[in-house]
Amino acid sequence: MKHILILFIMCLSVFVNAQNDARFNEGNALYNQGKYAEAIKKYEAILETEEHSAALYYNLANAHYKLNNIAPSIFYYEKAKQLSPNDKEIQNNIGFAKNMTVDAIDEVPEVGFSRIFNNLVNTFSSDTWSKIAISGVLLFVFLFLMYHFSEATTQKRVAFIVSAAGIFIAGFSLVMAFQKNSLQKKDNPAIVFAQETRVKANPNKTSEEVFRLHEGTKVQVLETYNNWYKIEIADKTTGWIPLSDVRLLKGF
Repeated sequence: MKHILILFIMCLSVFVNAQNDARFNEGNALYNQGKYAEAIKKYEAILETEEHSAALYYNLANAHYKLNNIAPSIFYYEKAKQLSPNDKEIQNNIGFAKNMTVDAIDEVPEVGFSRIFNNLVNTFSSDTWSKIAISGVLLFVFLFLMYHFSEATTQKRVAFIVSAAGIFIAGFSLVMAFQKNSLQKKDNPAIVFAQETRVKANPNKTSEEVFRLHEGTKVQVLETYNNWYKIEIADKTTGWIPLSDVRLLKGF
């Protein structure tokens, strides 16, 4: 019975994948014919099956961009970027889409040691930093054994120095991995979908208005309270916004 169930699941998966490939090609054909709204429906049907890819999000964003749908185009370009962060076309198209937004917010640049440290942390992913740390430990163990069993003074000296470097690399990389993981947890971006939203000083409708945001603006979500998000914009200004006015970028 168990084998029959596994076989059924495999067959269902193959069927869904084939169906999604057909939908993707149909969506691309509709896009090339200028039928952008119909193409969007095909792409969204694929998303409903829990299939995600940079190409799918990129094409979906392009279709919304053609229809001047500011928030959805930026949102799906950002989703595509999450899956393919080094893709130049995605990065360029995000820039084009952001030119349609109303809000012009000056980003506060990082300076001094904080900037240098964060740039170093962001050099690799947390997984890569962890792998480097493991490699450092293995290097230390190997060279420590070489130091222990070697009889030549020169070999002992070299093995000791390099093994010390290995343990330093391991420790340093481990710190970087934890820091990168911490930054990733704090990073909670979202896109404003409301045409215009009033950002409040406190999480209630009667609170004082701090500023206004418009569709397509990217914000950082700091915390949640009832039906409100506390958000921060690029110039480090904060306020509260209704949950319904933004869509979180994390998660698929």
